[in-house]
Amino acid sequence: MNPGFIGIGHMGEPMAANLLRGGIALTVWNRTPGRCDALAALGATVAPSVDALFAQCDIAMLMLIDSAAIDAVLGRGTPAFARRVAGRTVVNLGTTSPAYSQALGREIAEAGGRYAEAPVSGSRVPAERGELVGMLAGDADTFDAIRPLLRPLCTRVFECGAVPGALRMKLAANHYLVGTVAVLAETVHAASCAGIDLALLRDVLDAGPMASAVSRTKLDKLVRGDFSPQAAIRDVATIAELVLAECERGGGDTPLIRRSAALFRRAAQSGHGDADMAAVIRAFARDES
Repeated sequence: MNPGFIGIGHMGEPMAANLLRGGIALTVWNRTPGRCDALAALGATVAPSVDALFAQCDIAMLMLIDSAAIDAVLGRGTPAFARRVAGRTVVNLGTTSPAYSQALGREIAEAGGRYAEAPVSGSRVPAERGELVGMLAGDADTFDAIRPLLRPLCTRVFECGAVPGALRMKLAANHYLVGTVAVLAETVHAASCAGIDLALLRDVLDAGPMASAVSRTKLDKLVRGDFSPQAAIRDVATIAELVLAECERGGGDTPLIRRSAALFRRAAQSGHGDADMAAVIRAFARDES
């Protein structure tokens, strides 16, 4: 097994670091080369180009921001695509639409490669701790190759059948996350308007049956006004739109995610895109509907 990791960003850097700490020899590449320096210090081999990484690796793990970035890295639609993916397994760790992933998997197979989805649930802190939750879709042989690479990253990995089963599951999980944080922010906004002691409200909710790791973390951020990013508004707004599109494809009646997606979009458009998703509370101050 000779894996490569592409996409050394907010989530990719700690994930790649955990692979290295888990004793996995890793080749890395990023479009901004300086982001690989810390991984090189941990023992990673830094490929000089994306073509060099594909030439050296039989598995390419992609933690990229969106489908456009994936297409650019793979050279999709160009002669470079087949050269890069033929004979290799491409693993998509990020979040895209299920339809995009399914089409990409088909094209990789036609070019002589293999494809799997392995999106993860969790933000920066769980990524640093190796406590993400993984979802895996593909064929059984591909599962066997990928499972050892997910162990240093995830506490649990759930098999979700064929592509795009893992991304559909990831978006369903994000549906719940986006709605949870939106209603938590609304609760704090309403409580603040009513003059309620927010620190005391935090203690009450943290002690009650509704508390979770997400609610405790985001509620603390809301009370303290600390919006340093764990999962940034800009990324969450994009994922919320993917969730909404998948709901519309399925035909379900989903007014809450529609409203939540609008709030995250508003927060991003209001200049809070780099802040943590708890900063969706900024959207309520402008909400007149």
